[in-house]
Amino acid sequence: MTESVMPTYGRLDVTFSEGKGAWLTDTDGKRYLDALSGIAVCNLGHCHPAVTRAIQHQAETLVHTSNMYHIALQEKLADKLTALSGMDQVFFCNSGAEANEAAIKIARKYGHSKGIDKPVVIVMDGSFHGRTMATLTATGNAKVQVGFDPLVPGFVRVPYNDLDALRMAIGHWPEAVAVLLEPVQGEGGIKIPDSEYLAGVRAICTQRKLLMMLDEVQTGIARTGKWFAYQHNAELVPDVMTLAKGLGNGMPIGACLVAGNAVGILQAGNHGSTFGGNPLACSAALSVLNTIEEDGILGHVNVLGKQMLEGFQQRLLGKAGVKDVRAHGMMFGIELSMPCAELVKKALAEGLLINVTAESVIRLLPPLILNVEESQMIVDKVSKLVLEFLSSQQVESVA
Repeated sequence: MTESVMPTYGRLDVTFSEGKGAWLTDTDGKRYLDALSGIAVCNLGHCHPAVTRAIQHQAETLVHTSNMYHIALQEKLADKLTALSGMDQVFFCNSGAEANEAAIKIARKYGHSKGIDKPVVIVMDGSFHGRTMATLTATGNAKVQVGFDPLVPGFVRVPYNDLDALRMAIGHWPEAVAVLLEPVQGEGGIKIPDSEYLAGVRAICTQRKLLMMLDEVQTGIARTGKWFAYQHNAELVPDVMTLAKGLGNGMPIGACLVAGNAVGILQAGNHGSTFGGNPLACSAALSVLNTIEEDGILGHVNVLGKQMLEGFQQRLLGKAGVKDVRAHGMMFGIELSMPCAELVKKALAEGLLINVTAESVIRLLPPLILNVEESQMIVDKVSKLVLEFLSSQQVESVA
């Protein structure tokens, strides 16, 4: 461990040297089953052969040119993403936070085009959109904002999954120009809204001429069993959608897609990214999308996700201390009635990588290419850890 790296992360005491599929190996040769995928990044697992070949070939051909010129692979990737999403145009960047920054800039410029001097974007409690100043402000978690005042003006927060609260906020803020939300709140604890919620937001935005902006950084690229989570709602298309994480399977790439009233808002000189949409990143992303199609990953996610959810529910629902077990595709949240961050280290000792978010929700985002045996291992190991943890907490509380 070196002191030369800024201590911006609470790192676990392990260093990985190799990865293949759903498995990682540390520098001591110990293997770990990855139930987190680098936080929904390595959806196709580690070092997927098709992605590896694409990166190797492109690295030998052309890694980078400026966006001053046409980039053929960027245009091909944009065509692919718009065809899959039903949207119209794409801006490429390097991360989810950058994609959300682009969305916020689109919303503000849209507002100014309507004569609104100080546009307001409505955001949600419990959300997470990034750590740049604007996305940090949009994020609905006061803890990550501490120490960074003054925050960026122009955001109003409402409860998630509450259409009445959204209507009231829009009525109170005539400067509102957009609604930014996640189809499923990942960092917020795998919060899955009511089935009619997204369609309701879409209807409200259409009626009030607001941009509906969906942050699909964590839910996109097949994670929920559809290419994008909003596609679980028939005929729903947002005005803006942001992507990153699973799009490059580990290669840094983000995307901000637009449709409807958001098309044409950003023009030459309004926004840019030095590395955004470079040939290397686009080559990896195209390989990811092609592999998901060719290998039938969407169907696999729906079948295996359902099996894993049923397994967790059978083992854990009804147990004292377990509040809920929920999932959307292969996004799993096991909510306990008490903080359980210590389970991350306990799982690590057992050769399993998990995450705890919102203090008491075990978040699992395993690779979408899991086989049945690996999926059962995750269900067994996590259920065992949870039951042992709850048993020890009950003993301690009695003592």
